[in-house]
Amino acid sequence: MQQLAAELEQAQVGAVRLGESLAPHTTWKIGGPADIFIIPETREQLAIALRILNRHGVPWTTLGRGSNTLVSDKGVRGAVLKLGRGFDFVLFDEGTVRAGASYSFIKLSVMAGKEGLTGLEFAGGIPGSVGGAVYMNAGAHGSDVSCILKSADIVWEDGTLESCGKEEMGFAYRHSVLHERRGIVTEATFRLEKGDRKEIAATLATYKDRRLRTQPLQMACAGSVFRNPQGDHAARLVEAAGMKGAREGDAEVSLLHANFIVNHGVAKAEDVLTLMRRVQSAVEDQFGIRLVPEVLLMGER
Repeated sequence: MQQLAAELEQAQVGAVRLGESLAPHTTWKIGGPADIFIIPETREQLAIALRILNRHGVPWTTLGRGSNTLVSDKGVRGAVLKLGRGFDFVLFDEGTVRAGASYSFIKLSVMAGKEGLTGLEFAGGIPGSVGGAVYMNAGAHGSDVSCILKSADIVWEDGTLESCGKEEMGFAYRHSVLHERRGIVTEATFRLEKGDRKEIAATLATYKDRRLRTQPLQMACAGSVFRNPQGDHAARLVEAAGMKGAREGDAEVSLLHANFIVNHGVAKAEDVLTLMRRVQSAVEDQFGIRLVPEVLLMGER
């Protein structure tokens, strides 16, 4: 890995680190080290890094702002790419907004509101990055990314760059073409409508107040753990199955919101996984429904 790291550094692909602990890079504060951790600052650097990794046959994955992700205690073999500050930007132009993939999705909703643009209010309670939101087709309050996306710029696995329109993104519930074809979003453009700043701010404030009252955001967590089954809510099922407050080591099903698992301090990924399996079994035994994880599992098992 040292030879590969030297080649990446020589190619000037951004910061390159060996054995970087991933726990500080996740909102759960859980996870072992990455063999190689790369922070490109431009899409050209990202493309070069991917070409080098592919030429050496080194597996790679991406990490955004660290929400919705559970990293293995054993860490990640191969490379982890995290987009740097060069991808942390936002630009408004008439009824559109262009944002870098590492820009906060929540912050984007707030900034759009200040510009008097409506359509992003649903993002006010969704943690993570713009790139992650596009990848997952993130949504809430009856809307999602597919409703407002105009285009997304992507660097594909082979290092080629492409701008994809909404119709090319293969959007479905919490799904995009990026689940089928490997690539990394570098920026996205959203089409919004003119709205009333006061009304937008009021809506965002309502969503924020509800989030603070109903979600354990002051604790280390990763957002919703399970997807909502059609016509129901995972939190309701988990609580009805008697799993609210269930604990495994320092990992606990939140007493505030049953579809969150919180880290009380030194929880391990294995604690969270064990607790998730217990929750799935309890819900399936009582309701015949197998909950599907919404969090992404990353690393060596």
